[in-house]
Amino acid sequence: MGNDNSKLPEINCDAEPKSDLSVWNDEASRFADSLLLRCNFPQEGTSYKCAVSGGPDSLALLALAVRAGLRVTCYHVDHQIREGSHLEATKVRSAAKLLGAEFVALSVAVEEGPNLEARARALRKAALPPDAATGHTLDDQAETVLINLLRGAGLDGLSGMEINFSHPILRIRRWETRKLTELLGLDPVMDPSNDDPRFLRNRVRHELLPLCNEIARRDVAVLLARTAEVVSAENELLEDLAAGIKADSVAEILQVQEVLAKRALRGWLRGLNAEKHPPSYESLERVMEVAKKKRLACQLPGGIDVHRSKGSLVVRASKTIT
Repeated sequence: MGNDNSKLPEINCDAEPKSDLSVWNDEASRFADSLLLRCNFPQEGTSYKCAVSGGPDSLALLALAVRAGLRVTCYHVDHQIREGSHLEATKVRSAAKLLGAEFVALSVAVEEGPNLEARARALRKAALPPDAATGHTLDDQAETVLINLLRGAGLDGLSGMEINFSHPILRIRRWETRKLTELLGLDPVMDPSNDDPRFLRNRVRHELLPLCNEIARRDVAVLLARTAEVVSAENELLEDLAAGIKADSVAEILQVQEVLAKRALRGWLRGLNAEKHPPSYESLERVMEVAKKKRLACQLPGGIDVHRSKGSLVVRASKTIT
């Protein structure tokens, strides 16, 4: 099978699913209801899509969405990386049937080679509906903040993932998702790649965070997740303020504080990038120097350069600047 996601096979089961009520024993029901107080799901009765790999986190997402009274469709993507990976779809299908959710199976072919994890993630994202929720937890949020910090991210990166309908269980701990699946009698898929030290996230999870906990003598994941929420709110405020600035107007850029000017320029430049990557700190510095007449023009990644003309910042195709 090639990597063409436009013709992914789909298997739809249980068009009118009914939950096996026996799965919701008293202890599981009480525990799930306590977790729902920290979840962010839409109104009861809403159609809702969940991406479910079969691990404890995504199974807990599925169970909590059903418990919240949503009409849930469960999507499983088989990357075909591991031998017998198709059996994982069978497990997820059984869990969906037990809980009373519709089921859709998708498969993609990820070829061996460098950046396997990133390519698999990209194919999975392309295969899933764009509004499918994922089972990222508070622990994933903490790891994401640390990873972004190691990569030199700004406020966007330190904001982590937004708590919304697409990430509804970001305030739930990983141990809580495992406990819920145990109480429900579900059999999670255990992905061996989650322990592979070749992947940065795994080293952050198994080495860096435990070391931070030891040094701080407290649960650092909670602090990092709380920081992400605070930074996210402040970041959103800056975005709103920057949105009112005409980024290609030199006069407007120079009359506001530089932090807002760079924020406006970043949004403008990101819109010019076909891949929508945010510009680097160095790129923003160079564009500011053009606005301030400290240089005539500057080259930026992505095949463009920026120069100043009649009070405006103008973009053109790159050529060598001397």
